[in-house]
Amino acid sequence: MSIVCTGSVAYDYLMKFPGYFKDHILPDNLETLSLSFLVESMTKVRGGIAPNIAYTLALLGSEKPVVFATVGEDFEDYRIWLENHKVDTKYIKKIDGVFTASFFANTDKANSQIASFYPGAMTFARDYSLKELDFIPELVVISPNDPMAMNRYVEECAQLKIPYLFDPSQQIVRMSSEEIRNGVEGAYSLFVNEYEYQLLQKHTGLNQDEILNIVKFLVVTLGNKGAVIYAEDHEYVVPAFPVDNIVDPTGVGDAFRGGFLRGYQEKFSWELCGKIGSLSAAYCLEQNGTQSHQYSVERFVERFRQHYDDNGELDQILNKN
Repeated sequence: MSIVCTGSVAYDYLMKFPGYFKDHILPDNLETLSLSFLVESMTKVRGGIAPNIAYTLALLGSEKPVVFATVGEDFEDYRIWLENHKVDTKYIKKIDGVFTASFFANTDKANSQIASFYPGAMTFARDYSLKELDFIPELVVISPNDPMAMNRYVEECAQLKIPYLFDPSQQIVRMSSEEIRNGVEGAYSLFVNEYEYQLLQKHTGLNQDEILNIVKFLVVTLGNKGAVIYAEDHEYVVPAFPVDNIVDPTGVGDAFRGGFLRGYQEKFSWELCGKIGSLSAAYCLEQNGTQSHQYSVERFVERFRQHYDDNGELDQILNKN
C-alpha cells in the first residue's frame, strides 16, 4: 500500500522546565495570564508531523514512504537525513527566501506541554497540489498543515478518489467548524487524541455514532492509557506499551500513527495494528526528539514479542526486510 504523508515539516526546539506548570497557573485568573518559564535545557531536532510518521513507517520496513510538503532554504541537511533513512523526499518542495517551520515545546516534570508553532514555509503548502504527484497513492494522510492546504487536500482527494486519513490535531482550533466537518465527512479514517476528539465533536456537532457511520475506522489515542480503535462495529482497547524511562513526549502520537499504518499496510488485525503503534510510540517516548529513536525490524519484533503474542504474524514484515 502506497502512503503519502502531507503535513508540517519543522525543526523542533524542545525545552525542559524543572517544575510543574500547574503550580504556576491560577485557574481563576486565566484572563490575565502572563507567565514566563525559565527552562533548564533546550535541544534542536528534526520534526514535523509528516516526516515523523514517514520516519517510523520507514523504520518498520515500509518501502519509501512519501512526504508531500513545503520547506525553507534551511532544509537541505534534513533532506539528506530523511533520504538516508529511506524516506522519499521527491515531493518536498523548497521555498526560497523563507525558513522551514519551527515548533517550540516546553515540557514540565509531569510531561505536560506548552507549545508554539511558527509556520514559515509551511504557509506555501496551500499552493502545492496533490495533482503534482506522478502516481495515485492508495492512502493520503492529511495531518496538521497550513489550514488552507488541508482544505485543499480534502477537496483534491475527493476529486481524485483517493482515500484519506484525516488527522486535524492542533489545527482544530484554527479551522472553522465547516472545514473540520468537511474533513471528517469525506474521510476514510480519523485519528485524534482524547481532548481533540471532544473538540472535534463540539465543533462539528457530530456525535460518535454519526462519526462511525462516516469513517471506516476511528483511532483515539489516550496518552499513557494507550488508545482505542473503533472499527467494523467493534471497540478495541490497546494499552500503552511499558516504558522504563520516559524522556520526552514530543512526537509520540506521530510515532503511534506510523506504527499503526505500517500494520495497516500489511492488513493486520485492528488490535495488532494498535499494538505496533503502541510500541512505536514507546520507542519515541524514550528519546529526546521525534526522530531520535532507531531500531531494526528484527529488534522491534523481538521487543514486541516480549509483551505481546502476535501468533507469528510479524514474520510478514521480517521476511520483507
